[in-house]
Amino acid sequence: MMSMRKNIVAGNWKMNCDISQTYLLLDALKEQQISDDVSVIVAPPFTSLQSANQALLDTDILVAAQNMHQEATGAYTGEVSAAMLKSVGVDTVILGHSERRAIFLETNALLASKVNIALDNEMTVIFCFGEELKDRKAGTHFNVVKQQLQEGIFHIEKENWNNVILAYEPVWAIGTGETASPQQAQEMHGFVRNTLAEVFDTDVSEGVSIVYGGSVKPGNAKEIFSKEDVDGGLIGGAALNAADFMAIVNAFE
Repeated sequence: MMSMRKNIVAGNWKMNCDISQTYLLLDALKEQQISDDVSVIVAPPFTSLQSANQALLDTDILVAAQNMHQEATGAYTGEVSAAMLKSVGVDTVILGHSERRAIFLETNALLASKVNIALDNEMTVIFCFGEELKDRKAGTHFNVVKQQLQEGIFHIEKENWNNVILAYEPVWAIGTGETASPQQAQEMHGFVRNTLAEVFDTDVSEGVSIVYGGSVKPGNAKEIFSKEDVDGGLIGGAALNAADFMAIVNAFE
């Protein structure tokens, strides 16, 4: 069966690139050829979102935020709301990145409320999940992932899945140079797709793009992306280099 899932490559810039570096990187990206069958997303820091969106208006590249607060408005010094993001033309947001979970102690329950407000604001959510090395070593990686999904996003309505991209990030493979083998990536992506079919139905499980994040580079992207249930990547370090990022974007068969 041919699935209608999109191939997606998203670049998470993390806390990198001031405004001039943002323009340089975007200019370099705009010079590259992008294959028609790939959706490309970049996630600069908050300070560059409006400029990035303006700079990319004449392209097919979408702009995402790296995070967002779970309340609509209020006395939350230093936070950014869904409506603020939308007001600068950004309607995609990364939620639950492993660094947000580990460094900023974001819980599944907190992420569930962030997912709700994003979907209420008709935003697309890139929902990240994944196990740590200790989970993988203990053999509990499937349980950990299932719990993150159950508590963080499985409460949504079936129709909301049209606005969700799932991103599997084995935490032990982020910025470590370690990569899950293409087989390990496929195994987890297949598990997630089967779980979606059980909890929702095959329409949902076959329709949702599941991307892989964890030390994807031009040299390994093609093999990882060739796996049946891997629909692209959430790219960290390599997203800061236009040539590397585009080599990954164009790594689909």
